[in-house]
Amino acid sequence: MGMIVIADDITGAAEMAGIALEAGLTVRLACGTPAAATDQATVIATDTRSMSETEAADEVRRLAADLPAGIRLFKKTDSALRGHVVAELKALMQATGYRRAVYLPANPSKGRIIRDGVYYIDGTPIADTAFSYDPEFPARTSSLRERFPDAAIRGIIMPDAESADDIRHILSTYDNGHTLFAGAADLFSLAIDYWQLAVSPNSQQPTAKSQQPKTTLILCGSTQSRPLDLGIPVAPMPREVYDGQQGADYWFSRLPASPTHSLILTIPFTHRTGKAVAIHLRTVMAEMARRLVGQHRPDSLIIEGGATAWATLGALGWHDFQTERQVAPGVVQMSATNGTLVTLKPGSYPWGSLFQSFSE
Repeated sequence: MGMIVIADDITGAAEMAGIALEAGLTVRLACGTPAAATDQATVIATDTRSMSETEAADEVRRLAADLPAGIRLFKKTDSALRGHVVAELKALMQATGYRRAVYLPANPSKGRIIRDGVYYIDGTPIADTAFSYDPEFPARTSSLRERFPDAAIRGIIMPDAESADDIRHILSTYDNGHTLFAGAADLFSLAIDYWQLAVSPNSQQPTAKSQQPKTTLILCGSTQSRPLDLGIPVAPMPREVYDGQQGADYWFSRLPASPTHSLILTIPFTHRTGKAVAIHLRTVMAEMARRLVGQHRPDSLIIEGGATAWATLGALGWHDFQTERQVAPGVVQMSATNGTLVTLKPGSYPWGSLFQSFSE
């Protein structure tokens, strides 16, 4: 029996793909509706976390309508309680016939637990952490029942979990064929084992390209990125583009000459905030990537930041990928249909030693 995962953002989808790959499964990652669910695991990336609640529910309902019969379904949600959780689970339950859902955002392996209905990060209630300042989904309470007051009446169970054993107990208690499981990485990883989907890696598993890419385009989509000194030309976004006075044409005309056609695009400013600013930045970055990929066809495309990745892959028209390897938790390499090796890196991850492994 195969498995389909629906994630509410692309970096979460990549994390699930990496976990499934490490379990020995063949994995395909698709942005939106997959061409076909022929691999042992298909991860569907959506952008529903950035949508309105109604749009998010409609999107997962549309995806659920195309699911093949008899397949395992897992709903990936954010481990910091962000997203339109209840609306999406309600829509999936209605579309698939699941009678109830278990929502478990806890990640005990990363210090994120639920005790007596309260969500803690490294011992601190989530409402007392930086997640209380999230611009779209601020954690104003640490109580799951207060955060999602209509969950229970919708048939959504939110159990406590402080350890891997707790999660295994939850799986054994509720897995009766009528329960939709939704949550974070720890639940997914243990569910693969519980459902006996994990297999021993073998010679048929896909392998990442071993040679060092000849040309690389790196998109540092986070304004919090640190400068990279990799011997590759760097093209910072001009101030006029950042401030919204100019667009991709202006930036493209000022790119440095590069004999190797490798390039790093960065955003060197942080003085503007707000959703409109974020949309402008990722839209310009995606347009720059579209032009550069079309002109130079780099062997490797590395994208930092989930919103930037979603916009860029959409601009390129790339929607279907074969997962190649997990570089680190949440950092995954995959092959586009044209052969380009695409690496997705969450904006919160440091570059550190990760970059060296990208080209190994």
